[in-house]
Amino acid sequence: MMQQNKPVSTWKTKYSAMGPGILMASAAVGGSHLIASTQAGAIYGWQLAIIILLVNIFKYPFLRFGAQYTLSSKKTLLEGYKEKGKLYLWVFFLLNVFSAVVSTAGVGIVTAAILSFILPSDIGLSITSLSIMVIVITWGMLLLGKYRFLDKFSKWIMGALTISTVIAVVVALFKTREYAPDFIEPSPWNLASLAFIVALMGWMPAPIEVSVINSMWITAKKRFTKISYQDGVFDFNIGYICSTVLALVFLALGALVQYGSGEVVEQAGVKYIAQLIKMYAFAIGDWSKLLIAFIALMCMFGTTITVIDGYSRANAEAFRLLRNKVDSSQTLLNIWVTIASIIGIIIITMFMGNVANLLRFAMIVSFVSTPIFAWLNFSLVLKGEHKVRGGLFWLSIVGVIYLSAFAIFFIVYQFGLLN
Repeated sequence: MMQQNKPVSTWKTKYSAMGPGILMASAAVGGSHLIASTQAGAIYGWQLAIIILLVNIFKYPFLRFGAQYTLSSKKTLLEGYKEKGKLYLWVFFLLNVFSAVVSTAGVGIVTAAILSFILPSDIGLSITSLSIMVIVITWGMLLLGKYRFLDKFSKWIMGALTISTVIAVVVALFKTREYAPDFIEPSPWNLASLAFIVALMGWMPAPIEVSVINSMWITAKKRFTKISYQDGVFDFNIGYICSTVLALVFLALGALVQYGSGEVVEQAGVKYIAQLIKMYAFAIGDWSKLLIAFIALMCMFGTTITVIDGYSRANAEAFRLLRNKVDSSQTLLNIWVTIASIIGIIIITMFMGNVANLLRFAMIVSFVSTPIFAWLNFSLVLKGEHKVRGGLFWLSIVGVIYLSAFAIFFIVYQFGLLN
């Protein structure tokens, strides 16, 4: 009997498979890169580069396992959770519902803040009104455009943002700048900065639940494109490397332009948008303000789309598995997209002033829960044809130790046991 040949991986098949990994990078850019990474550079200079590198390295295996498990087993990561026990699925579902609505509100507001920077000042629309418009438009596009639109849109936006940010950083490197006369270099290596560092790591490069979302995107992509294991892992790696490099590039932008300038760094995401656009203008020139704002708007709009779509897919699938239904319908996905959109709008309307704190809380919760899902993802790839082995296995072990130790240390500090 003839042995079945494995699919041949070529550059054409690799490009065809690209999509889920780029979507993952697009979802990551919103809160953790555009805002948190730049703020880290603006406040602490290059000091937190080591933290960004470490969390990207140690989260890599566990985010990759979402793609690896689905490509290898032909099952979603959520199906793997269910096989381990419904308790894991319930924990994920409850955390993901919370993350879905808070993230929807957060990215919607940031997108609206950039839009308000572009629109004429006399237009009379508040950030709240613009946020609602952004979410409603996103809701409509997802119900009409489905995955194919999302797949194509993300590639162009990520490319434009990457190129413009790299140009800004390169130009800033060669610009002469002076530190404020009374500038004193702040240190992040103290307990007072712990919450900022933990929040930075929580969504860096993305929350751990994005491994589930990426698994769902791969399943959606495979409905109209053949994806081999090698090409699927390649797509993931490209997206992950892009998001890691972009995190450092945004850190560099803050460190090269705003750090030591004497300007107070705004902590709230909405207020920080104007400072962010000013950084690009400083590096490239005032003529670039509207162009950069438009690219940032498209990036955040893409993030809003991927957040609502991704979290809704995961919620719909988890809900289906908890009810033991055979298959998930497009109607169920549309319902969860609608739920995320409506509750996101309610949060914006009722808690506009506290969304930044709510977002920071979501980032911290995401980091604290990371070791649990990291270990669960790890346990799903310990057998099978593509089981984890060698350097990736040991990186996973070290990663679990690092993430668990940091999370435990933070919890102990929060309960006042280190005071």
